[in-house]
Amino acid sequence: MAVGQNVLRKEGYDKLTGAARYVDDIALDGMLLGKTIRSTIPRGRITSIKFDPAYDWSRIVVVDHRDIPGENYVALIENDQPLLVESEVRHCYEPILLLAGESKQLIEEAALHIHIEYTELNPVLTIEESLACDEVLYGTDNVLKRFLIGRGDIDEGFAAADMIIEGEYRVPHQEQLYIEPQGMIAIPGDGEMTVMGSMQCPYYVHKALKQLLNLSDQKAVVIQTTTGGGFGGKEEYPSMIAAHAALLAQKSRRPVKIVYERGEDIAATTKRHPGIIRHRTGVTRKGRLTASEIDIVLDSGAYVTLTPVVLSRGAIHALGPYRCDNVRIAARAVVTNTPPNGAFRGFGAPQVTFAYEMQMEKIAAELGIDPLDLRRINMLREGDITATGQRLTWSVGSEDVLNAAVERSGYSNRDKQDKQDLKTDGNKRRGVGLSFFLHGAGFTGSGEARMKALAGVEITTEGRPRVLSGSTEIGQGTRTIFCQIVADELGLDFDSVEVEDPDTSRVPDSGPTVASRTTMVVGRVVQLAAREIKDKLINFVGERFGAPEAKLVAGKFTANGKYLASFNEIAHEYLAQFGELRAYARYASPPEIEWDDETYSGDAYPVYSWGAEVAEVEVDIDTFEVTVQKITTAQDIGRAIHPVLAAGQIEGGTLQAVGYGLLEELVWDKGRIINNRLTNYIIPTSLDAPEMETIIVEKEYPHGPFGAKGVGELPMDGAAPAIAAAVFNATGAFVSEIPITPERLQRVIEGGQVD
Repeated sequence: MAVGQNVLRKEGYDKLTGAARYVDDIALDGMLLGKTIRSTIPRGRITSIKFDPAYDWSRIVVVDHRDIPGENYVALIENDQPLLVESEVRHCYEPILLLAGESKQLIEEAALHIHIEYTELNPVLTIEESLACDEVLYGTDNVLKRFLIGRGDIDEGFAAADMIIEGEYRVPHQEQLYIEPQGMIAIPGDGEMTVMGSMQCPYYVHKALKQLLNLSDQKAVVIQTTTGGGFGGKEEYPSMIAAHAALLAQKSRRPVKIVYERGEDIAATTKRHPGIIRHRTGVTRKGRLTASEIDIVLDSGAYVTLTPVVLSRGAIHALGPYRCDNVRIAARAVVTNTPPNGAFRGFGAPQVTFAYEMQMEKIAAELGIDPLDLRRINMLREGDITATGQRLTWSVGSEDVLNAAVERSGYSNRDKQDKQDLKTDGNKRRGVGLSFFLHGAGFTGSGEARMKALAGVEITTEGRPRVLSGSTEIGQGTRTIFCQIVADELGLDFDSVEVEDPDTSRVPDSGPTVASRTTMVVGRVVQLAAREIKDKLINFVGERFGAPEAKLVAGKFTANGKYLASFNEIAHEYLAQFGELRAYARYASPPEIEWDDETYSGDAYPVYSWGAEVAEVEVDIDTFEVTVQKITTAQDIGRAIHPVLAAGQIEGGTLQAVGYGLLEELVWDKGRIINNRLTNYIIPTSLDAPEMETIIVEKEYPHGPFGAKGVGELPMDGAAPAIAAAVFNATGAFVSEIPITPERLQRVIEGGQVD
């Protein structure tokens, strides 16, 4: 069996030895280098673009919006974002012109000889400014998307409460900071265009390329190169840079490569949506939630991009893993004159998780109830109903993860006196905090049913199974896990299975590599395709040997205990007779899943993954620095196909969440990011990484491959609120805004009362 084993990852050797070729490692004959000329103001109109007549422009390829054969937009949810500005500038760093030349030095020199003049308009730069603005930037009120979720009677719920507790929570932008920056190469052909580069979703780029150049499916080819991380930041943005490279390649008739430097990447590309989340909660004196009213406002930036799906997931997750019969969740996204925000690991859920978990801490403090007890009183269990009206019927690991985290960390054994003893050591205060969370895997609502992800398995001429899928490897282990699934379904050795490279001319559209769906959704489709291959071969063997009872076990066909032939032998015979052996399968939602897009109610996700986290911190009262000493996390992800890779996902996501909670803060000046370097955008390093104890809980999901659920995003949700709760426990300072920088913590402590 390969599933459940820590096999060597398929792409590991090439990455370890340096044989893997990232986009910037690729050099093609005659290739030019490209550069983007961007706006320097957050809002206004272009009045003139002047090219220095004394400069030799014959060495430079210049592209503007008039060179676009198709329509001037990035094809995504809404067609509102231009590939190149025509006249109106809506944010700093918006692309206006493209340059290409023989060398980086040449195009950088040419850029100095271009002068763009503007008529500037007053920018709207924050959520508050957008909501208060009399001038409309978008629609009728600057709100580009709304969701409303309601259940029960909110007024009756508040009337039944003994106390009503309110809280406002603020969450920031966050940069994905993949190690490999954005990069694309475009190669022109005879009426066709090939684009290769660093991406998560080849078919997103394929769609954008087709409309940009008026190409057919076959004439637009997109190939993923080895990709050095994505975290959502390479979901939609690669369509923009791919289109830019393609426009330059089309005009020059030569290959063109564009690779961003780090400063440009941080400044111009999408970020996690910042937000303001307000809670108004009714509770009984014993801690039971009677009503929950939640208001969410996210900052979209200047364009829609993926804001609707981020906002949607935020709204659905806003109540968290808690029961409440009377709920009203109102979610809005507003437009500002800042670079568009987009996908980032957990999209929408980390923002609201911080809010609902800190609200639970606040409720516990107001009622004088232990935070753990409050969570146990209100936690969702199997058979309970969520805010959208979904009854939880499968793989509900809520109690399992909470019990595992508190018991393994020792949290449950620490009474109030124990915790108080931990708090003081001279100028250091120690504290412990808890978070409890859930995350829906796959597309929201009817998304997967509409997508109908397609994947396949074929048998090569060497008799080896090969996976055919548009899902990408971005460091999370896709290639390895797909091979494990196929190996076990066919009863073969893991090493005998291979994966076709993501190339739109060779693999089907399996949907984007996002939303914790790759293993649970696409992995299931791959399993079904492998099962069809197995059935075809068993039927073939049955006819070939007159053995209708034939079976395939451990790479051998047998009937009534008698050996008939090996898998390889039968595969070669089948190929010799029929020419090919290939099977495709499409994803179908589990039975009884129902979702209503109009009322935004029903089964939001077929299943949830569950997590609980205990953070132990030390706070220096002199410097206000917070050090995370240990995090104990338990996460229910269904069957762990590859336990080490799963643990790696959990630990990596947890560390990203530590950065979100403690360190990462973009500094803005008039719509411009001014800390766009690794030297001043601070993320956790190995020195900041706390001791981690990771517990994988395997509450198997019957409709996932071998019982697997999603794991990629869940780890991003829990660390920030657990750390904030631990700081509250240590100092009495209730921090409602992250990151908890020393300056922010100092303001809270000095503005309050800390014993």
